[in-house]
Amino acid sequence: MSLRESLEVLEDLARGRRGAPLAVVEADDEDVLLAVDSVRREGLISPILLGRRERVERALRLLGLEAGDFELVECEGPEESSRRAVSMVRSGEASFLMKGSVSTSTLLKAVLDREAGLRSGRLLSHVFFIEVPRLSRVFCLTDGGLNVRPDLQAKVGILENAVWCYHRLGIAEPRVAVLSAVEVVNPDIPSTLDAAALVQMNRRGQIKGCLVDGPLALDNALSLEACRHKGIDSPVGGEADVLLVPHIEAGNLLGKALFYTADAFGAGAVVGALAPVVLTSRASDARTKRLSILLGSALGARV
Repeated sequence: MSLRESLEVLEDLARGRRGAPLAVVEADDEDVLLAVDSVRREGLISPILLGRRERVERALRLLGLEAGDFELVECEGPEESSRRAVSMVRSGEASFLMKGSVSTSTLLKAVLDREAGLRSGRLLSHVFFIEVPRLSRVFCLTDGGLNVRPDLQAKVGILENAVWCYHRLGIAEPRVAVLSAVEVVNPDIPSTLDAAALVQMNRRGQIKGCLVDGPLALDNALSLEACRHKGIDSPVGGEADVLLVPHIEAGNLLGKALFYTADAFGAGAVVGALAPVVLTSRASDARTKRLSILLGSALGARV
């Protein structure tokens, strides 16, 4: 079984990094603690809980968990927790980060600090691996969580981050569909112009390690039958691994539509830094939080 078929393969991949230390920032979030503890019990991570000790211990007690099973690091507030977690990754004490009850902006500010952060020289972007039972497949939706309205250069960075993830997860040449509303280049629709440019960059070797096609509408990216009906001959059509959306609204709406109408579930993280940052919505279910931790562990540090 491969990642293209099931997200549960993330557990096998995480076993290769068994016991990877995870720094949880502001770890008094009960839902996050439950997910962290479930993966800890499987022996797949070694969690480090950062935050105000009294709050973290109270949250553990409410859940019936033993504080002695965790490493706790006292921090005075969200800013200090974020800085300490980033420092732990830089020193090798932690392999990756997870957002607890800290705001995304506060955590990413520490990650992006020019002197003490985790900058790698690459753009940060959000990847969301989604399994849709009805389709019996997994694909990566990006970027529906971080970059608001990326230009062509930013889309190159977003695409390369997703391709890096697939390489780390065992797929050598992921198929990338650059999404738009139509399948033809239309000067009145800027996303189709970006798609055509990305395809050419891929063909000329400027974007490596993947197969890119576009513009493609969503049905053409996911359905071979739709491609046949529309007469589209595409090496990516119907079999896309990566759905590169034109902007954050499209990614956010598509992801939530799949979750709430198609029983989809997934795993998400911010990548592009020196280590993955596991970010899940407060509305995410336990399965998504667990899978997101496994994704972060399986990806590991950027090289």
